[in-house]
Amino acid sequence: MKPPRSLQGRLLVLVLSLVVLVWLATAALTWLDASHELDELLDGHLAQAAALLVVQQAQEIDEEDDRGVDAPTLHRYAPKVAFQVFHEGRLTLRSANAPTLPMVKPGKGFEAGFDTVQIAGTAWRVFATSGAKRDVQVYVGEQASSRAAILWAVLRSTLWPMAVALPLLALTVWWAVYLGVAPLRRLGSALAERQAQALHPVALDGAPSEMAPMVSALNALFERIGTLLESERRFTADAAHELRTPIAAIRIQAQVALGETDQALRLHALQFTLDGCDRATRLVDQLLTLSRLEAVAAPDLAAVDLRALTQRVVAELAPKAIGKNQTLDFDALEPCSVAGNETLLAVLVRNLVDNAVRYSPPSARIKVSLQAVEGQSGESGQVVLSIEDSGPGLTEADRQRLGERFFRVVGSLDSGSGLGWSIVRRIAAVHHMDLQIERSVALGGLAVRVRCQSSVAAA
Repeated sequence: MKPPRSLQGRLLVLVLSLVVLVWLATAALTWLDASHELDELLDGHLAQAAALLVVQQAQEIDEEDDRGVDAPTLHRYAPKVAFQVFHEGRLTLRSANAPTLPMVKPGKGFEAGFDTVQIAGTAWRVFATSGAKRDVQVYVGEQASSRAAILWAVLRSTLWPMAVALPLLALTVWWAVYLGVAPLRRLGSALAERQAQALHPVALDGAPSEMAPMVSALNALFERIGTLLESERRFTADAAHELRTPIAAIRIQAQVALGETDQALRLHALQFTLDGCDRATRLVDQLLTLSRLEAVAAPDLAAVDLRALTQRVVAELAPKAIGKNQTLDFDALEPCSVAGNETLLAVLVRNLVDNAVRYSPPSARIKVSLQAVEGQSGESGQVVLSIEDSGPGLTEADRQRLGERFFRVVGSLDSGSGLGWSIVRRIAAVHHMDLQIERSVALGGLAVRVRCQSSVAAA
């Protein structure tokens, strides 16, 4: 049988099943105990009756009188009790309902003690004993059915209250379970009445402590969903805002190319169109990267060789620096292993180096270096990534605003969306890195330093 689907139904079935099992076990134990005590009591009654007959026989029976005597019926329950007295093998006294033969099992001789025998198809409980003289035998018997009747009478007084109490107990258990799961019903009603866009925390007054983890997890889920939806809304707004300008520029350049008859001017317009497409593509890539970063709370981390990764990124951006007649140096004497996500770290390094190349003037010098820093007073070791340039640098106010979406320094000649620093700050945050922006003492321009945990120290 399948269990009920509702929590209340399952609790009711479980509790009532346990109650019924306990009730049946109690009834069985009561039955066995009452039956045992009744047998002991009635067996004692048979033994006492036999003792009285023995005494009476010793005093009143004439040894020379061989006539059998039937005892009179003095009580309405007398037919349920029988006795016999034998003297020298002859029946000298018996009850009216007792047989003339000894009340023993067929083929069995006299044996003192209790026994259960069948007499005329009826079960009798018989006690046999010897008289004052060894040639006197006394048998006292009682119908087994009378014992069962007395047992039922005793058990009725015990079981009837239990039988009446069982449905009352079931009703009270149902009511208790109903009240116990009421907070779950209130939670279900509260969730059913919420609007689809409602992501505020669930408040459930009077909720038991067992429900607190579930409500907390549910509120945390609403918070994550709200953050994700807000990120999607920002992404949509940012994309719509930022793509409007490059798309308009691409449209204008395409219209110029269509209407221009001069081949050189047409090629120039088409080149601007391609440049606009590249800028739009880069902007979309940055928006998608930022959106994915905001949707991920903690990326998968592994040991990453930051020297090899930085060397690869610098090599990819070297042609761009050479095109601007810039000097791009990379300095790292030994491998530097850090704990991080290789893809995200590559994006961080690429954005920092690309910003230095992009916003530094021609003939500028850009230096990228890696340095392992030993911990002090038991602190774990760190790796410091530095990107310095000889450009004009930034004011203190502009450095404080780096990382704001779509913030661009006034007077910057190169195109950009301002999202690169937002991406860098987000990657640094999810890796628990320390990001410092200051003026370069060696080159005079901007200096960016990223402190990250060494994977050896983290292990």
